[in-house]
Amino acid sequence: MFSSQEEFKEAYLKKLEMTSGKAFPDTTLQDRYDTLGQLIREYISMNWIQTNEQYRYQKQKQVYYLSIEFLLGRLLRQNLMNLGIYELVEEGLGDLGIDLKDMEDVEQDAALGNGGLGRLAACFLDSMASMDLPGHGYGIRYKHGLFEQKIVNGYQMELPEQWLRHGYVWEVRKPDLMMQIPFWGRIESSEKDGVTSFRHVDAEIVAAVPYDLPVVGYGTTTVNTLRLWNAEPYAYKAGRDMMKYKRDTEAITEFLYPDDTQDEGKVLRLKQQYFLVSASIRTILESYLSRHGDLTNLHEHVAIHINDTHPVLAIPEMMRVLIDEYGMDWDSAWGVTTKTFAYTNHTTLSEALERWLVRIFQPLLPRIYMIIDEINERFCRDLWDAYPGEWGRIEGMAIIAHGEVKMAHLAIAGSHSVNGVAKIHTNILKEREMNLFYQYFPGKFNSKTNGITHRRWLLNSNPPLASLIQSAIGDAWIKDPSRLSELESFTADSAFLENLHKAKQLNKKRLADRILQTNGIVVDPDSIFDIQIKRLHAYKRQLLNILHILHLFNRCQENPDADIPSRTFIFGAKASPGYYYAKKIIKLIHSVADLVNDHPAVKGRIKVVFLENYRVSLAEEIIPAADVSQQISTASKEASGTGNMKFMMNGALTLGTLDGANIEIQEQVGDENIFIFGLRAEEVMKQQQDGSYYSMEYYHHDERIKKMLDQLIDGSLPDAGDHFETIYDSLLAENDEFFVLRDFDSYAKAHERVASAYRDQESWLRMSLINIARSGYFSSDRTIAEYAREIWRIGGVGLR
Repeated sequence: MFSSQEEFKEAYLKKLEMTSGKAFPDTTLQDRYDTLGQLIREYISMNWIQTNEQYRYQKQKQVYYLSIEFLLGRLLRQNLMNLGIYELVEEGLGDLGIDLKDMEDVEQDAALGNGGLGRLAACFLDSMASMDLPGHGYGIRYKHGLFEQKIVNGYQMELPEQWLRHGYVWEVRKPDLMMQIPFWGRIESSEKDGVTSFRHVDAEIVAAVPYDLPVVGYGTTTVNTLRLWNAEPYAYKAGRDMMKYKRDTEAITEFLYPDDTQDEGKVLRLKQQYFLVSASIRTILESYLSRHGDLTNLHEHVAIHINDTHPVLAIPEMMRVLIDEYGMDWDSAWGVTTKTFAYTNHTTLSEALERWLVRIFQPLLPRIYMIIDEINERFCRDLWDAYPGEWGRIEGMAIIAHGEVKMAHLAIAGSHSVNGVAKIHTNILKEREMNLFYQYFPGKFNSKTNGITHRRWLLNSNPPLASLIQSAIGDAWIKDPSRLSELESFTADSAFLENLHKAKQLNKKRLADRILQTNGIVVDPDSIFDIQIKRLHAYKRQLLNILHILHLFNRCQENPDADIPSRTFIFGAKASPGYYYAKKIIKLIHSVADLVNDHPAVKGRIKVVFLENYRVSLAEEIIPAADVSQQISTASKEASGTGNMKFMMNGALTLGTLDGANIEIQEQVGDENIFIFGLRAEEVMKQQQDGSYYSMEYYHHDERIKKMLDQLIDGSLPDAGDHFETIYDSLLAENDEFFVLRDFDSYAKAHERVASAYRDQESWLRMSLINIARSGYFSSDRTIAEYAREIWRIGGVGLR
């Protein structure tokens, strides 16, 4: 479309004045961004249409990835890079006096996710398009996402994310493809010629309106689709409260993860999940039938992937549509359904495996409940045949039991593939959390270690490092990340290592400037940037990190001349609004920061920074600047992690437990290039099982621990009040569920190893380079190739 800068500038200026109704000098930065986005989307549209036509004409098998989250981040830079026109646009805008980076900062992060689950989904979409695989996403168009985090006096405050204030330039609304979604009401049945049919009557109907986003592949003409559903009123029925109906409808797509501590919130979450899958499944089937005639062969042309338990209602919804709308018998419909669906589990925490109370579920989704009840009856009969008399086993595997619908059980029964997201995670699922199902369905279980898109997290996020890599080994690694291994030949090249150091320092200086601007804290770019950024949860152990910082402060007080290298500890995390314990930890981080940052005994050697409103665009600034990546979850609790991979790819060294994908990172880089500490997963599980851990022993026998914990409640911390008694009690009275005190000594020793290693800068840089060189394995391209070959069974030119 743009063969030259002049052509681009002409098209851009013309569109800017037409769309804004202003002369160029009078346009705002928002006007200029909106115009650029529209122009690029139009540029994309030709390939987008062509891709869809190619899929339709060639009748390629399609993959549909259903996820409650898609954490996209900003798209302008990524789309320009993937299209190969970044430099052309940057220089063309420069001629007009516009800095492209200013335009990038105008873009709001799409508030469509919260953490690793959503970012993984976004990385998968990028890889599928870049590998020319026909894979599309289905999600929800949240008006406000989770929330915008503000820190006020150390406390987390939640505000609505106003990411749609100026519209969203990348989306295309398609009201003609609206779907009607029924809630409540009742089911009427009738029989004709021996066939029973069902009709959902007196339902409350909600409109699901699709908004499509193009997913642009790197260096290819493939443009796949992310379809986001928006809830809108459909039809007002006389006798009902019109305003309440409107509010209830719009609430479905108002916020990600509404508070479900009360029944009202539970109903809303369940509405969200059915809203997503009902609209998606019917769209998928309509698209399939426009190209193929026989639904019994659906699985040969369609693969549907469930990203965690949130979209599991897609399974009974598929059954409903096949039986009620297309007249298929139960056994045929079940055969098609189980061959079509695959399920990824993302947790080892039993409380995170969703369950819905029957008393809430049945009235809201009456026909879906009937179908799940039938699935459960048939499944339990099959189990009885396999395990006659073993009531305990059958009870433990039932899909409906004790007044609850168990979504993970439904996902396993209704899918042909169940995968964990790291080797250890899959083993824990098979040996512990889902052992009964593994015994019954051993062929379904498999492992697919997570990956990240190196194009977003290295090429786009870290230009200094990406430029250095390209100068050394060319650009083949962008399409084939395994080629990063060629960097190992530079581990003895002092000039290359010096340039690697310079690239890191550029990123650290940029982040230091950001910290000064947003937090008013001066940090030293020559200090160790020690970073923990992730969702705030007790098992991720931000608490262990901040307690250790308090310990370092105590050392400085006891001996102001202690040999402690300068360290900047950086946190970024959101706590769920109703997760009060996590909010206490955020307050603790700020109280310790207030104590430590300007204390004369510290002499500037320790700085603590909490960057508010953690999001993708902020992560893109933080990760390239990291020296140390803290991945310190209690072993056996983290399914995989993807932040660990992003840090590794950018040259940070991992300080972590043998949990999730940390184990595979260790396998890739070797013991000498990672800092491992703490209990192993089997030790944690054994001590949980036999009750042999007593946290109070560590309090009484380790003076460091006793002093730290006493400081939580004795007034040592600024603005403490009684805020930290909850944390104190959790560690002692409640016996420290996540082994913070048990792992403390090992953790402190690992930090000493980090400090010692960092003193030898040349050796540290070699370790950093080895991490980068061996990070290609953790590209989502590798992960997606495994899914495509082994689960979805699709082909494409990108599969190697």
